[in-house]
Amino acid sequence: MLESVCDSLWRASAPEGPKLAPLEGRHEVQVAIVGGGFTGLSAALHLAQLGLSVAVIEAQEIGFGGSGRNVGLVNAGVWLEPDQLDKTIGADAGRTLYNTLADAPELVFSLIEKYQIQCEAVRHGTLHAGVGKPGLAQLQRRCEQMQMRGAPVQLLDTAEAQTRIGSSKFNSALFDPRAGTIQPLAYARGLAKAALKEGALLFDHSPVSSVQPSSEGWIVNTPDGEVHAQKVVLATNAYSEHGVKEQARKFVPIFYSQLASQPLTSAQLAQILPNGEGVWDTCTVMSSFRLDQQGRLIFGGMGGEGGVLSNWASQRVSELFPFLNKVEWAYSWSGKIAYSEDHLPHCQQLQRGLFSVAGYSGRGIGPGTMMGKELAEWFAGKRDALSVPTTTLRNIPLRELKRLFYEVGAHTYHLGQKTHAFD
Repeated sequence: MLESVCDSLWRASAPEGPKLAPLEGRHEVQVAIVGGGFTGLSAALHLAQLGLSVAVIEAQEIGFGGSGRNVGLVNAGVWLEPDQLDKTIGADAGRTLYNTLADAPELVFSLIEKYQIQCEAVRHGTLHAGVGKPGLAQLQRRCEQMQMRGAPVQLLDTAEAQTRIGSSKFNSALFDPRAGTIQPLAYARGLAKAALKEGALLFDHSPVSSVQPSSEGWIVNTPDGEVHAQKVVLATNAYSEHGVKEQARKFVPIFYSQLASQPLTSAQLAQILPNGEGVWDTCTVMSSFRLDQQGRLIFGGMGGEGGVLSNWASQRVSELFPFLNKVEWAYSWSGKIAYSEDHLPHCQQLQRGLFSVAGYSGRGIGPGTMMGKELAEWFAGKRDALSVPTTTLRNIPLRELKRLFYEVGAHTYHLGQKTHAFD
């Protein structure tokens, strides 16, 4: 199941993407972007809107990486609790980043509306579901800190949380009405169409072999062509296999797998998430679930262990929603998340005119879209700086061991979780 695309619900249900061709010959633009995911496509769209020439170079197809394998939760903010964010990068920088990403869902849904992107957009909020006393305490902290910063969030008590989710296994939930759900691959393909409409160049099936400095900027080389640009943005996130392998050492890649059921019955849908929110829980080995517009239950968890995760997911769903009986999984797929050491996104200027943006730690839709827009504005002279940290990142020591730690931990957790999963 690892990195499989054949069994992805998103690929099965997304509208077709734009008809692109591999890069051939020589092209000259002001900005070249390596990677056709949320960040790269948003940057291309907004650069073209601002009148800058731009080319996106994708090794596979639009949305092939994490953007097309995403859970589809459009959340506000970052992974860290707001107070921890301030401690990590300082109060002023923390406030700037928090406020910027608080507006990220609004940007995503406004682009969907403006360009009429068909991506099953539902803006009914998300629910961060509490498990056990530690989970409740975490949500209480988050709610207080977010409300102090003006967020319209609400901490639901046990009764309301269980009613909104449709399960008795949670003791609370933090509701954020700014958020929502989308079909992520459809959104990526829609961004690509919008970027083309605004005048950007997009090339797929063009793996980058090298990025080399030149007298006028940079040259991005592929097997059959090259792009000459004043600036280059490496927007591959956890998928740094082609020409940008050195960036992979800055982040720990974590697998996240998902399964989708056959469409549920109307009676079942009346009980599970009747308001259409997306959910993720407070467990150390996090899981998520949501519905699509065809009424399929989509359940995800950290790790990529094929049958082990499928068995765990079936057990977990039977505990969450015992009235479903045995769930038949119709689709299964995996993707990679790029975790930075501080769990924050970063933009690095590796050399003059060469930039890298990555490290969304599982929150790629809103932050990726927003960072693409900010990069475009920065390059166009419309802003003085980015909202994300711009410090140079060091290579993560023992990166492979840390990756194995997460993977083995998730595997052990999935093997060991039976009826006590929500104790």
